Parts: sequence; C-alpha cells; structure tokens
Amino acid sequence: MTTKPVQVSTLKKGNYCVIEGAACTVVNVEISRPGKHGHAKVRLTAVGLIDDKKRVVVMPGHDNMDVPIVDKRTAQILAVTGESANVMDAETYETFDMRIPEEMKGQVATGDSVVYWTILDDKVMKQVRPA
Repeated sequence: MTTKPVQVSTLKKGNYCVIEGAACTVVNVEISRPGKHGHAKVRLTAVGLIDDKKRVVVMPGHDNMDVPIVDKRTAQILAVTGESANVMDAETYETFDMRIPEEMKGQVATGDSVVYWTILDDKVMKQVRPA
C-alpha cells in the first residue's frame, strides 16, 4: 500500500484520496468557517476509482488524510480468457492476470498493449493500444 499523508484542507477537486480503505477521486470540497472555539471543517465528497461508489467524509481541516500514489504502467497482453487477460509488464517483465473492464470488452486482443494503473495493490486496466 503506497500512500502519503496530506492535510485535508489542501485537497482540491480531481485529487486522489483514501476513504474507508478505498482509493477515490475528490469531486467536491466544502470548507466551513472556523467557529469561536473550533476549527474549520472540511466536507469531502469523493467517488471510488475502482468501484465508483460515492463516499462523504467530514473532518477538521488540519487533520491528515492518506493519498494513494498511482503508478501508471504499460503491459502487453499474452492471452485473453473470458473476463480476464494475462499480461506482461513492459519494464519488469512480470506476468499477472487482470480483469477486463466492461467498456473494454471486445477491444482486447492478444498482442495488444494496455495502460494499467496500480492503486493500493489493485491493478486496473485503463486503455488499450492495438498492436
């Protein structure tokens, strides 16, 4: 799990964050004014990168939140079997199986290269480049 801590008040729309153990993209940030005896609160609305589930969290602006480090790599498809594809990383030559997303079914073929992201120990196929 590769993350780094970032202060919640510095997050903006489009940034990544970890909420409830899932990597998310921030879609809305609302900051309340500090009160007489309290700190400013941040209401963060985010959508999961893998499961597309909406998550909302409210916390003080000075608290830290984990931000995932997204590793973007390319790989070559070795074999396609049903819902998954066996791929080989272009730099490390590591082979592993990866689930094919619904929107890419029919586009994936043996010999093509794909762009995939490693997010919190999950590998997600993002783009297909025909050979």
